[in-house]
Amino acid sequence: MPIIKSAKKKLRKDKVRTGRNLVAKKKYKIVVKAVKKSVASKGAKTKSLLSKASSLIDKAAKKRVIHKNKAARLKSRVAKSANKKK
Repeated sequence: MPIIKSAKKKLRKDKVRTGRNLVAKKKYKIVVKAVKKSVASKGAKTKSLLSKASSLIDKAAKKRVIHKNKAARLKSRVAKSANKKK
């Protein structure tokens, strides 16, 4: 455990930021899974889920939760799988 006051504060801030980052990651992962499930079952909501997934991935990249290249890769793969199954 940290002893110095500033180190204690940094630990508190890191816990809050980690929690916030986990929420952002969880959001886009849930929607990406929903897109994959919709594609597999040939659901009608695939297009709307795809746009929502793209939006959440972009937001995570904007907040620097994930790297911008990873965001681009994820969006590309999800879109490719959605278009391939038509």
